[in-house]
Amino acid sequence: MTLVDSSSHRFQIGNVTAGAGRLFLIAGPCVLESEQHARSLADAIQRITADLGVPYIFKASYDKANRTSIRSFRGPGLQEGARILRGIAESTGLPVLTDVHTPEDCPRLSEALGAADAVLQIPAFLCRQTDLLAAAARTGRTVNIKKGQFVAPWDMKHAVEKVREASGAGADVRVFLTERGASFGYNNLVVDMRSLPILRAFAPVVFDATHSVQTPSAAGGVSGGQPEFIPVLARAAVAAGVDGVFLEVHEDPACAKSDGANALRLDRLKPMLEQLLAVHNAVS
Repeated sequence: MTLVDSSSHRFQIGNVTAGAGRLFLIAGPCVLESEQHARSLADAIQRITADLGVPYIFKASYDKANRTSIRSFRGPGLQEGARILRGIAESTGLPVLTDVHTPEDCPRLSEALGAADAVLQIPAFLCRQTDLLAAAARTGRTVNIKKGQFVAPWDMKHAVEKVREASGAGADVRVFLTERGASFGYNNLVVDMRSLPILRAFAPVVFDATHSVQTPSAAGGVSGGQPEFIPVLARAAVAAGVDGVFLEVHEDPACAKSDGANALRLDRLKPMLEQLLAVHNAVS
């Protein structure tokens, strides 16, 4: 298999350049818990990344449609969520990222986000859904496709091709891929680091260090996690040459309304980023 450097797919998302050889961060809470909470986290993470010189995209979802239990918190919904995200983008200058789950929501969300620099994220379980990929592409927004836990890395080229063809922009479309582990038996994920250079042949690649330590649906109606392995996997991925790192961050993961079991504590973000930058500089 021929491996290609992702610099051939370089593009801009606000003040973040993907595929340029400079490590960037996507981080925030799993779901929009409240406007005050989202703004507080966005401000705190932005201060840390500004101090370290790390380009940063704020992430939080307006709806989490693939929760384990029907009783789990899903978020404020599209219109309110887009209002919060747009406000954060306007006040901070940051690009923002959120999940989309249906083709119909893509144009509605894009319109509600207005002039904000925004990334539409295709959840891992939906990465083969052609209509959803095409609808996200047609908005003209940057698209992040999370690699399904059930998909071989080389098969993600088809998802990228769907976005490129549907957008009408071909190779100029802004699309990147995120690795978040592969299913390994029941309620467990593993990360095959070989997937990272394979995926980079198709688009810039981000490593999701928090969902990769998730134990899906393993905690009595919610997903569990092993957050102690977040720094280990993140360092390995940066050493393997990813373009960015994705982290779900919360000031009190035990009280998070979604995915708290695999979130990184806010007070551990700066020292971990310092480690990742050291690794990145050593291998660049």
